[in-house]
Amino acid sequence: MKLKYLFYALLIGGLVALVIYRISSNKENKAQAPGKGAGGMQKPATVNGIVINPQGFSNSLSVTGSIDANEKVDIRSEVSGVVRSISFREGGTVKKGQALLKIDDSELRAQLSQALTRENLAAGTENRARQLLAKEAISQEEFDIALADLRSLKAQTQLIRAQLRKTTVSAPFSGTIGLRSISEGEYVTPTTIVATLVNTNPVKITFSIPEKYSNQVRNNSRITFTLSGSNKKHTATVYAIEPQVEAATRTLQLRARAANEDGSLIPGSFANITLPMNTVDDALLVPSEAVIPVQNGKKVFVSSGGKAKEVMIETSSRTEKEVVVTSGLKVGDTVLTTGIMTLKEGSPVKVRVAKK
Repeated sequence: MKLKYLFYALLIGGLVALVIYRISSNKENKAQAPGKGAGGMQKPATVNGIVINPQGFSNSLSVTGSIDANEKVDIRSEVSGVVRSISFREGGTVKKGQALLKIDDSELRAQLSQALTRENLAAGTENRARQLLAKEAISQEEFDIALADLRSLKAQTQLIRAQLRKTTVSAPFSGTIGLRSISEGEYVTPTTIVATLVNTNPVKITFSIPEKYSNQVRNNSRITFTLSGSNKKHTATVYAIEPQVEAATRTLQLRARAANEDGSLIPGSFANITLPMNTVDDALLVPSEAVIPVQNGKKVFVSSGGKAKEVMIETSSRTEKEVVVTSGLKVGDTVLTTGIMTLKEGSPVKVRVAKK
């Protein structure tokens, strides 16, 4: 029994000694903790920083768009009838005013011949009535009736001539005509699409930008773009800007025009567009990693008198690596770029200034 009590006594004594050792060890660690000096003073943290100097900044915006034909129209006949001839080659080029197809006009020609006969007869009647009116052989009313009949028949003749002209379908502009969907001898109506005519030199590039950039774009701005699967750069000039922002997407639509002499730009293709934005000659730039988002905006740490100081800033444009600061910093400030998440207002720092 004595050995048992002795064992328990030794065990309790060991535990008490261990507790005392841990307490004294913790006190020593606190006294000699990193960042503390001999008198309990906090050691300065070693961080990196950059000195703010004005420099040129050219921002650009990358968006996607689509290539559209300069002009595009579905060729249709304005009158119904049987196709007597087709005068274009599928996939070929046509000139403005060139005849593309002819609709049977035999019935209209017969109507025109009949109308001309009636017009000539009415013209003779009107001439005789005019002579009789001059001799006061008929009344003014009888002459007016003859004159009205002549004018009515002339209008009918003009209407038939207009319909005859519509039996020949011509190209409204020069361009390339696509695949036809009809054959000779087929009956067509105004709803029948014969083929599609497009003009692809130049081409239009349609794209949209976020509304916050709407005040930075102007007509005649130059853009560059590439096509999917190609690294070749093409240039275009902005010539039209939508006068209002699209409410659903909060974007502004623009349209540019690019030359396409070799036909390599095919309408319907996607384009990766780079749009140059504003250029600032004396911008204050800070690295993106130095900016800390906070509830009321954004802040950075600067070195002031060997200590970290919080500064609220306002920013505008940014790139992948840098942010343009519009207020809060001045030339010569040293902005801290590393260790900023562990710093507090007034923390002592030792700054290693990096060369830009």
